[in-house]
Amino acid sequence: MIYKYDFLIIGSGVAGMSYALKVAREKKGKICMICKTSLDEANTSFAQGGVASVTNLAVDNFDKHIEDTMIAGDYISDRAAVEQVVRMAPSQIKELVNWGVNFDKNEQGDFDLHREGGHSEFRILHHADDPGAEIQRGLMAAVRACPDIDIKENHFAVEIITQHHLGAKVTRRTPYINCYGAYVLNPDTQKVDTYLSKITVMCTGGCGAVYETTSTPVISTGDGIAMVYRAKGTVADMEFVQFHPTVLHHVGETHPAYLITEAMRGYGAILKLP
Repeated sequence: MIYKYDFLIIGSGVAGMSYALKVAREKKGKICMICKTSLDEANTSFAQGGVASVTNLAVDNFDKHIEDTMIAGDYISDRAAVEQVVRMAPSQIKELVNWGVNFDKNEQGDFDLHREGGHSEFRILHHADDPGAEIQRGLMAAVRACPDIDIKENHFAVEIITQHHLGAKVTRRTPYINCYGAYVLNPDTQKVDTYLSKITVMCTGGCGAVYETTSTPVISTGDGIAMVYRAKGTVADMEFVQFHPTVLHHVGETHPAYLITEAMRGYGAILKLP
């Protein structure tokens, strides 16, 4: 089968769903979101602790948050990227709230802010101790309610379509590699369908599940990274793999390992070597 869309989004965590909702709001065309398992199974839902954003301007500001982030990243982080993420965080929090995501508030009606390791101020918005699950829930409800977004659950993207599939020679030195969509395995027919799109967005997450012990779910297998690499796209910073720094480890345990909230370090807990 051949399907045609204006936007093809591969991945259904916070990145994929928020992008789909923003495009749908602008009425820019037909949208399809490919989800290799069920919509509720994403790395996003495993996040504990909370979301960092400058909120209390009486004591906090962007410069503090940027500096905290650079220190935590040993000044290796791309400063331009850090500044963009930090400065855009408050507006993105508003987006999440508008889509139906709930964050805990205090008796005064303000966000109940926590502090986590590496932060000099209380700037962590949370929903009890499962903000990731709440974000996933809110976005799922918004996406399912949007008539302009087609959701393909249990569909597995296997290859990005480029001019290579049209007979052209494509190497890593090819100056302009065009993406026309993706080949996707249909679980019902066990056949690979063609999804053509004007814009294809990769929101497939990382590859933490390749490790024996990890805080990431079993579906975090790096499929998107592999597809981009095979398509001769740019893959960078692969030496940096994100793990939740505090888990309860049991030898032989299947991952994800049991998470212990990072807020513990914000309140004085110390990570020690055995």
